[in-house]
Amino acid sequence: MPHPAGRSVDRAAQRVNHMSPSRGSALTSPRVQRVLLLLPPSEGKTAPRRGRPLDLEALTFAGQLTPTRRAVLDALAAASVRPDALAVLGVPPTLGAEVARNPLLAVAPTAPAGAVYSGVLYDALDLGSLDPAARRRAHRWVLVSSAVFGALRLTDRIPAYRLSMKVSLPPVGSLAAVWRGPLAAALDVVAARGLLVDARSSTYAAAWVPRGAAAERWVRVEVPGATHLAKHTRGLVARHLCLAGVDARTPRRLAEVVASAFSVELAPPARSGRPWVLSVGGTHGHDGA
Repeated sequence: MPHPAGRSVDRAAQRVNHMSPSRGSALTSPRVQRVLLLLPPSEGKTAPRRGRPLDLEALTFAGQLTPTRRAVLDALAAASVRPDALAVLGVPPTLGAEVARNPLLAVAPTAPAGAVYSGVLYDALDLGSLDPAARRRAHRWVLVSSAVFGALRLTDRIPAYRLSMKVSLPPVGSLAAVWRGPLAAALDVVAARGLLVDARSSTYAAAWVPRGAAAERWVRVEVPGATHLAKHTRGLVARHLCLAGVDARTPRRLAEVVASAFSVELAPPARSGRPWVLSVGGTHGHDGA
């Protein structure tokens, strides 16, 4: 179990900052532990050219999130046809065509979220090149935060949209605040067991914070440096975990698994209810494939 908050911490024992063990050592565990891998969406999206239209009732967490999804979709459609739509949504004029798609999301073609999200992180994850077992883990473990849909599995079918969680969307208001209650109802349940590996940006992390016992199993992935590189590295970490499929039931074990491909440092929670922090540096020359 993770170290309980409040007990004195032997920092030397809690920190991992070492070179990789042999490449195969992280890939040979016979057991797979439940992991919840939290990712941000990508700003860049590939718009599906064909596919059935959006079906909110078919998405993950439909029971908890459908009413909020409908409200956000309606508000987004209305905001996107306003004369000041770009300003309201915080989008530069060069991306006006993406905003123009927003009013048609209910009838637009859909594809799996793992194919629609196409930014730097998802290029590094490279879902399509994973072997079948690793792809199944990604489908089972990954939850993508979304300003429109709250949280999604990679297999959930969605259209390409343009909306950030940092927006205050009239008339619903701050999207992080709008999603906080519904996401707690949905994610507190799935976070009841297993390790929480949080690679979300701060913008999306504000919409759901693990609580109680789940917070003791919460590990935030931090990558220093430029935003582009940080996104790329987070995608590589997610890929490595899905490929490894090892028994990472504690933050320490997670650090060991990630350290087989990256230089890492693990720090315990600063206080009760806060995450462990896994700082990830450069790779050891491979991405875990």
